[in-house]
Amino acid sequence: MAEAGRARILVVDDAGLVRLYYRQALEAVGFAVEEALNGVEALEKLLRAPADLVIVDVNMPLMDGITFLRALRRQPLPLAALPALVTSTEAGAGDVAAARAAGANLYLVKPLEPAALVLHARLLCGVPA
Repeated sequence: MAEAGRARILVVDDAGLVRLYYRQALEAVGFAVEEALNGVEALEKLLRAPADLVIVDVNMPLMDGITFLRALRRQPLPLAALPALVTSTEAGAGDVAAARAAGANLYLVKPLEPAALVLHARLLCGVPA
């Protein structure tokens, strides 16, 4: 089981304020946080240095979150099995279904409360609360 101080999370979102918000909440409890602006950059970073969790937005330029998840799930193990938490302002059943079909482990609607973000990150990383 990972410890929060050792668990690495890649936050993938084109909005700088969202990345900062997630970074502050996650680093406050000991996670190491890396950032990417879109799915293309995220895949490049994950191929260089694996993470314990990816938190990914749906709507991004170059490669959106759904396309990123499909590409991630086509990678060799263990990268293909990386837990993925999808965040979006889209709350429709079809949006959730599309994310799950692409390989999302969890889908949360923005805005996220810091405590909820940390709780779900801990659960998906296997870090005790």
